Amino acid sequence: MKSNKGFQQYWRENLGYLFILLIIWFLVSYGAGILFVDTLNTFKIGGFKLGFWFAQQGSIYVFVIIIYVYVLLMNHLDKKYDVDE
Repeated sequence: MKSNKGFQQYWRENLGYLFILLIIWFLVSYGAGILFVDTLNTFKIGGFKLGFWFAQQGSIYVFVIIIYVYVLLMNHLDKKYDVDE
């Protein structure tokens, strides 16, 4: 990273990624597991109500996907700002 401006841009983009991924995390964990559980329970996956499925397993799958997406985004961002290893 060559300048302070580049450093600020790097962190601005990083925080933007974090903000978006945390919103997705919140919507899945709190929204699908608590707020919208009654609506989601009208659907079934594998014999289980969708709201129950999200509260018990679906949110865990989404969290793993979010971690994977964050790693990919950060690898791309590191290369863009020439701070990769």
